[in-house]
Amino acid sequence: MIQIIPSIAIKDGKIIRVEGANIDKAKIYNDSPIDVARRLEDHGIKVIHLVDLDGAHRGSPVNYHILEMLSGHTNLELDFTGGIHTDGDISKAYEYGADYITAASIAVERKELFASWIVSYGREKITLGADALNGKIAYNGWMQNSDIDILEHIGYFYERGLKYVKTTDISKEGSLAGPAFDLYASILKEFPEICVLASGGVRNIDDIRRLNDMGVFAVIFGKAYYEGNIKLEDLKEFLVK
Repeated sequence: MIQIIPSIAIKDGKIIRVEGANIDKAKIYNDSPIDVARRLEDHGIKVIHLVDLDGAHRGSPVNYHILEMLSGHTNLELDFTGGIHTDGDISKAYEYGADYITAASIAVERKELFASWIVSYGREKITLGADALNGKIAYNGWMQNSDIDILEHIGYFYERGLKYVKTTDISKEGSLAGPAFDLYASILKEFPEICVLASGGVRNIDDIRRLNDMGVFAVIFGKAYYEGNIKLEDLKEFLVK
């Protein structure tokens, strides 16, 4: 059964959603992060993907206080991401309540260091963020493109023990245009034992059902929930009490 992981993306203390990599087109939502987290938890959600957008653009995490608040006032498991580049960043994330971390840019800039984290922190605690545009990895808050093929990128770390990969087709992010089904299918075909966390473009419960049927490990979504396309009641078939 696919795992349901709503996303809470934070910039300047507010929940926002971006479309593609364009932060200037971000939509701000008025609900506070703790209110949203509690509402999700009340409906059976177990894990939240907490995105520190300030940290992603700065190059080091900023919103530890949001992480600490969610950890202290809910029983949710928290996957924290955004600007993680050092062991110190990871240590602080765990100190403030993260259960897992997802890192992307460091896996491009210092591949050996990220590979060492899979061993030193454990493959259950570290997720590779492999986000792409036209099949090529983009990083540093999606502001920097590369010529790195996404399958080759994932493969490097898969050979070194990687278990979890979070993949966003950036062209789909915030678009409500449907997930990148073909991309996820290609990853699963190439690496049948990897756990794919699919992110970007989710429109409705039918998209989640299709991802589930494909064998995708987890789905991360935000805008479809905030815009009312997916209601918490719709998710009951995937939530185990």
